[in-house]
Amino acid sequence: MTTRTRYLVLALTTPLVVFTLVGGLLGQQRTAPGAYPHLRVFDDVVSLIFGSYVEEPNAGTVLDGAMQGLAEGLDPDSSWLDAEQIKRLDAATDAATGTTGLSLTRQYYLRVVAARDGSPAAQAGLHTGDYIRAIDGASTRHMSLFQGERLLRGTPGSKVTLTVLRGSQTDTHDVVLTRVAPLPLAVDAKVAAPGVGLLRVSAFGERTPQQLRDAVARVTAQGATQVLIDLRHTAEGDPALGAEAARVFVKTGTLAIREARNQGQQKVEAKAGDGGLTLPVTLLTTNGTSQAAEVFAAALVENDRASIVGERTLGRAAAQKLVKLPDGSGLWLTYARWLSPKGTAIHGTGLVPKVAVSEPDVEFGTPRPSEDPILDKALETIGAKAAPAKAAA
Repeated sequence: MTTRTRYLVLALTTPLVVFTLVGGLLGQQRTAPGAYPHLRVFDDVVSLIFGSYVEEPNAGTVLDGAMQGLAEGLDPDSSWLDAEQIKRLDAATDAATGTTGLSLTRQYYLRVVAARDGSPAAQAGLHTGDYIRAIDGASTRHMSLFQGERLLRGTPGSKVTLTVLRGSQTDTHDVVLTRVAPLPLAVDAKVAAPGVGLLRVSAFGERTPQQLRDAVARVTAQGATQVLIDLRHTAEGDPALGAEAARVFVKTGTLAIREARNQGQQKVEAKAGDGGLTLPVTLLTTNGTSQAAEVFAAALVENDRASIVGERTLGRAAAQKLVKLPDGSGLWLTYARWLSPKGTAIHGTGLVPKVAVSEPDVEFGTPRPSEDPILDKALETIGAKAAPAKAAA
């Protein structure tokens, strides 16, 4: 390898070495079987590119692409940010709090995990599985999840244009959303059938445990002796919040397990005073159920407090942090994940429902059907019949 090429390899690998020293990416994998052969292949690839490519490659472009590939090869959430992106992030003001209500993941392009109830995205008809092909004309093909989520933010009242593709359709649709102030947290409650309360949790926050208690009190006052908790398309909330909300229903045992590199596993246990709500629970989920909602569901299911009806959950229950590197760039890295009470991975796996029911497909621009197969199946499973339509309390 030439001296120039070795310099370019050093320029690429130096940030990784720095990150290793602060306790991150490579860790003890430096000595893992097969690690060094991959580094030798990487060395050869760089040498071939700079020595044999048909034209003189742009070193910055090639090496930036390699850094992006290293990060995005980990999971959809992790990403590498160049120095300019870090500068823009540092310069962001508190005014950029406006939201569209979208939660995203990455799958070739940016893909919708869920649209928050009552948000601009939900009102525009966006839902789980939609692909965001562009944001304000900028393609998301090589856009990190971190960057895409920040482009969706802005001053409340400002607009953002999304180019959306749904399912197997070939035509894209431009959707203009007006950002709004952060949406309030609430747990809606109503009677879904005689003796059955239906609680809708659209997002998890610090007040969710008390809101669940209040919601259960409202439906039990109307005769409910069991509840359905609707977690469909619920994707907002740190995973730790899901464990805290589970305390309302779980009296004893492990609620969740947090696992981080070089930190081992940390169990979250129920404590004295937990489990005040003892009525039977059934959970409704979809592929848009993620983060705190998955930790909450796993806690109830594996402590024999609930069963799941609906779709397999997304499998996204982890935490990320930004590590700034000496050259001004940064790594947005998944550093911790959550396991179920029995130690099963949620992140990357998801939760399998006891009774599997799929949501109906909806063509873009078509109103959602009035039928609700997941809710109907849940009511059938517990031996109840739906009550007449009634506004949420």
